[in-house]
Amino acid sequence: MEVRKAKEKRVSGEASGKAWWATPPAPWATDPTRSRGRLHAEDESPSRSPFQRDRDRIIHASAFRRLKQKTQVFIAHEGDHFRTRLTHSLEVAQIARSVARTLGLDEDLAETVALAHDLGHPPFGHSGEDELDECMKPFEGFDHNAQTLRVLTKLEARYPRWDGLNLTWETLEGVVKHNGPLINAKRTLADLPLAIREYAREHELELHQWSGPEGQVAALADDIAYNNHDIDDGLRAGLFEIEELYDLPFVGDMFRKVRAEFPDIDQTRWAGEAVRRLIGARINDLVDETKRRAARHKPQSAEDVRNLPEAIVAFSPEMGEHEATLKRFLMAKMYRHYKVARMRSQAKRILKELFTLFLAEPETLPDKWRDRAGKPGTPETARVVCDYIAGMTDAYAVEEHRRLFNLERWA
Repeated sequence: MEVRKAKEKRVSGEASGKAWWATPPAPWATDPTRSRGRLHAEDESPSRSPFQRDRDRIIHASAFRRLKQKTQVFIAHEGDHFRTRLTHSLEVAQIARSVARTLGLDEDLAETVALAHDLGHPPFGHSGEDELDECMKPFEGFDHNAQTLRVLTKLEARYPRWDGLNLTWETLEGVVKHNGPLINAKRTLADLPLAIREYAREHELELHQWSGPEGQVAALADDIAYNNHDIDDGLRAGLFEIEELYDLPFVGDMFRKVRAEFPDIDQTRWAGEAVRRLIGARINDLVDETKRRAARHKPQSAEDVRNLPEAIVAFSPEMGEHEATLKRFLMAKMYRHYKVARMRSQAKRILKELFTLFLAEPETLPDKWRDRAGKPGTPETARVVCDYIAGMTDAYAVEEHRRLFNLERWA
């Protein structure tokens, strides 16, 4: 009898006093039954909401599968345990879903935006993005966020009646604007990347406004995931020592506390526990600050959220300072470490040489891409080459470079 009562308490949430799994929908959550729909009209699914359907399309996309061999910080061959774009995206989605559930937002939309947010990243992480942008400077540049939109609306070719995945307005808006409004007093539509300008002509995404609340959740879930997991990867790679973290406010305090609590376990375990607690603390801060802002602004719909003068989903000012301090530490100790710099240098050379060759000799592209290209050196060909390279995994880019530049294969 006592066991049954205990189970009933756990199910109802009475044991902890927190029924977080039964949070009622917030009035400012996005309502899937009122979605603005898709660019190309489709019948609704009888078993899935529009956002669940979007999520499933993303998971089944070729671009999503390729994230498994795209760099987060470390190139894939550096080790099996480092994050890739795929594992990072899954971690972001898990955090976004947890935050959305706690706030009473649409979990499926938050998860969907999180899963899609990095689909436009090229191989070799930010180094690859920087190099592609440099190569594309004469042709309007390269931006991974705009490339994500291009993947979702043009490059994925799975359906007979349209290019792309034909996702809902809310998902596309969340992906494009997850870091805030794109049009403001200093930037007009003409200043935005080509892919965003082109799509905006067909499908107005209200680029002057904030994204809906779920898109904002996905953006900060991204920050929580990569900052904290880069600590884990940096320690694993030996780029810095735990003792170097002690001087950081908040982070150092957490590591010292866990070390004192578990003095007799190995470093891997207690460092992992510290990172786990850091993630939890940041999530709690994000939820608390967002609730404060919601109480202050009193939005009654997702539309109200888009029209607010500030983001509704945010860290507290104190936590924001801690995040900035950690980012500076990781920049100095990890991203600019000579081992990472060597990987970055090699990656840039690979992409530059591939781009230069394909732009000058588009006949060397695989059939699918050669058929889309124009004459050598033209903007049309440059964009096709850019799409081809941006879609590569790290391993494929390395192998393609070997096929084209390793003369020993002719010996």
